[in-house]
Amino acid sequence: MIHDFLPISRTDMKIRGWKQCDFIYVNGDAYVDHPSFGHAIISRLLEAHGYKVGIIAQPDWKDPKSIQILGEPKLGFLVSGGNMDSMVNHYSVSKKRRKQDSYTPGGIMGKRPDYATTVYCNLIRSVYKKAPIIIGGIEASLRRFAHYDYWSDRLKHSILIDSQADLISYGMGEKSIIEIADALKSGIDIKDITFIDGTVFKTTSLDSVYDATTLPSYESMKKDRMEYAKSYFVQYNNTDPYLGKRLVEPYNEHLYVVQNPPSKPLTMDEMDEVYALPYMRNYHPSYEELGGVPAIREIKFSLISNRGCFGACSFCALTFHQGRIIQARSHDSLIEEAKWLIEEPDFKGYIHDVGGPTADFRSPACEKQIGKGACPNKQCLFPEPCKNLRADHTDYIQLLRKLRNLPKVKKVFIRSGIRFDYVLADKGGKFLKELCEFHVSGQLKVAPEHVADNVLTKMGKPQNKIYRQFVKEYNEMNGRLGKKQYLVPYLMSSHPGSGLKEAIELAEYLRDLGYMPEQVQDFYPTPSTISTCMYYTGYDPRTMEKVYVPTNPHEKAMQRALIQYRNPKNYDLVLEALLKAGRPDLIGFEKKCLIRPRNGAKPGFTNSKEGKMYKSGTYSDTPAEKRTHKKKTIRNVHKKSVKK
Repeated sequence: MIHDFLPISRTDMKIRGWKQCDFIYVNGDAYVDHPSFGHAIISRLLEAHGYKVGIIAQPDWKDPKSIQILGEPKLGFLVSGGNMDSMVNHYSVSKKRRKQDSYTPGGIMGKRPDYATTVYCNLIRSVYKKAPIIIGGIEASLRRFAHYDYWSDRLKHSILIDSQADLISYGMGEKSIIEIADALKSGIDIKDITFIDGTVFKTTSLDSVYDATTLPSYESMKKDRMEYAKSYFVQYNNTDPYLGKRLVEPYNEHLYVVQNPPSKPLTMDEMDEVYALPYMRNYHPSYEELGGVPAIREIKFSLISNRGCFGACSFCALTFHQGRIIQARSHDSLIEEAKWLIEEPDFKGYIHDVGGPTADFRSPACEKQIGKGACPNKQCLFPEPCKNLRADHTDYIQLLRKLRNLPKVKKVFIRSGIRFDYVLADKGGKFLKELCEFHVSGQLKVAPEHVADNVLTKMGKPQNKIYRQFVKEYNEMNGRLGKKQYLVPYLMSSHPGSGLKEAIELAEYLRDLGYMPEQVQDFYPTPSTISTCMYYTGYDPRTMEKVYVPTNPHEKAMQRALIQYRNPKNYDLVLEALLKAGRPDLIGFEKKCLIRPRNGAKPGFTNSKEGKMYKSGTYSDTPAEKRTHKKKTIRNVHKKSVKK
């Protein structure tokens, strides 16, 4: 077997002695042969099973010839929009075009279309009318049923219909793609491949579909958003590979989209096999002149140790894509990969990350999940840890110790995030000590997201008192170790359930902490999350209770500004928000106030001229007052926090 990049041209095929590919993988990302990229895993896995796979990365969707450079594949096209949904890749939450695409050579924006999976499939179909098309990746996986599309602000069909594809391989796809390939190789028509777990197909008749749960029809969901909320929650409760049922979404009397139950999770041996495939571990050399692919910098010296997440945050789509059951690699597999990293010429002694969706999840949440699945109507950590939760970091600690004891390794960082409530649930306390002593680079990023408990409930996050307890224990541990290391909290504005009252509560918390975050994430309604369902419908699908949803761009700007109330640019928005919320008590000179009156005027909201001027926001800051808006450094912030 040739150890090289897979063919991207006819010349490459000729070198390998190929006249025709079995599969051609069309992808929205540049070709990066690294296991952090879905196209690399799927193509290398097919290669390991004897299939010839060619790669067409970022074809010119306006030119049909770009899809013909490798000819027609013998068995079919595989299509993915890339490692990110193409719309998230292209647009910020304010729907402004991003300036850089980290998955494109040189970071150039515009090398893939909007809704890339759909556009690529229609391009293929315009040239190869009958070629089987199988779509996968995050974009297809999260749009497999009718879904709310934030960018067009409407309910869209299943991507299977709009793309004209034949089949979706949803989730991570390793098991289903090999079954699909073997079925096609045996001569089964793509339209008859309706029996594989982890796939979605369309059909004109339900005569051969058994044991299925029928969802509300597309037309009924368009008419009534509550029907969409009901449909979404049925889907959410059927993402488990052991308990999930077959689901049917009707479009009319002669068109149905059918989802088979999810594929079974990979065993540790299977995970090891996937990550031991002969990846080149870099971007294709043809991109060198353009400066390479920026995304490789973040993952080149990182190790993926697990997949799946039982944290189940409402705004995260992992439940739909990777599932709740943790799948992990063995220590031997990770150490072997680390040895490869160490020998890279640009390795500086630092392993940047050892983790996955949540770094410190290394095994299923409880014994029951192994072989029986996750509870459909109960979460492992929310609203509080389940009594059956197995909170134990022993295996992760042992892994980290082995890695940092490797020759040439100076430091092993953890950057993919930890669940602070899971750390607290591990009563041994050994992990927190190990974390602070060896694996923090001065700052540890954590994700409390908010402080208002009613918002946290909608987010599926633990109560604020849990985060406060973690802050206390983290600071105490660093104090005992004689280290000055700080927490950097990720915070989110405008999540469903958050009004100005809750945004002000968050601002007051930051005031007391003495910290202004440099970045704030405004809630982004991406496909197939509980939070997006709330955003679109106004209902929490778990309870069917109404939820306040901030959708007005100006209100969202006010909520975001409140989190960064010290920034002088946000003064007018913060002033407006405080007045609108009836909180003039937070405008003044007292320690509790968020902002000062302009020109030093006292906000006497009686009948004074100054009061009227203040209400209208016509004051401007003096140079002395502007200086009071300078943000404090994280170091000073946490000195104050430790004193408290």
